[in-house]
Amino acid sequence: MAASLNDVKHRITSTKKTRQITSAMEMVSQSKLNQIQKQTTNYDIYASRVKAVVMHLAKSHFLDGINQSSATNSNNESKKTAYMIITSDRGMVGSYNSNVLREANSFMEKHSGDVNNRSIIAIGGTGADFYKKQGANVIYEYRNVSDVPTFDEIRGIVKTVTSMYEDGVFDELYVCYYHFVNRIQSKFRAEKMLPIDSESIESDASKDISEENMTMDYDIEPSNEEVLKVILPQYSESLVYGAILDAKTSEHASSSTAMKSASDNADDLISSLELQYNRARQAAITTEITEITGGQEALSH
Repeated sequence: MAASLNDVKHRITSTKKTRQITSAMEMVSQSKLNQIQKQTTNYDIYASRVKAVVMHLAKSHFLDGINQSSATNSNNESKKTAYMIITSDRGMVGSYNSNVLREANSFMEKHSGDVNNRSIIAIGGTGADFYKKQGANVIYEYRNVSDVPTFDEIRGIVKTVTSMYEDGVFDELYVCYYHFVNRIQSKFRAEKMLPIDSESIESDASKDISEENMTMDYDIEPSNEEVLKVILPQYSESLVYGAILDAKTSEHASSSTAMKSASDNADDLISSLELQYNRARQAAITTEITEITGGQEALSH
């Protein structure tokens, strides 16, 4: 009985230490979530301005030439598609990574059935390791994304991916990630990033931008080409940065929720073990009292 009591007591102590760890991790994740939400608020102001400009250009048929330049790829039966899939670099994030990978795989199967014309751009170590084990064509990977990514950090990713597109490594690119809805809910998104055309721009920008009071006429200076060289890269950067920032927000929220759940489970286990310990201790004391009483009765006779 003594050995059993010691085992239960040891489990209680061990579980309390685990709870301390999970509670601390929950606080860290919550702090990161608060930081990245502030960053997202500042970024949204910039992104909305860039989207507004590009949306206006698309509505003004200013980007029609881009559609024509990408027509050969869109009509190509063997079109090569790349998927930028954003996951975390670590665990302790609940079902976040498994949900992203499951939804991304489902989207790829529906969108591009031919595996030979499919390639992966993995942002995050979990996704990179997963697709490498699956034997997928991982053409680029980026690990250890900052907990609160900066715009300069993501700019290098965009530059590399854009160079691959220009070199013909792939013909179109989709960004797959989990969009942050609130602290307990996220939603999968797959958005077209390349090629940049009027259809994809209107589909993306119309989510946030009203068409009211939209001016359709522009006087361009110095030239159409020079303006596009500035605006379109900023638009691509804003898409990727926004997706990674959004995905990181979902990751921190999932981590905070998972650690809170682990702490709650630890509290339930501790309560159960303490009840078990007290019952066993009470039974041991009752047994000792019974033995003493029996011994006294035997001596009195």
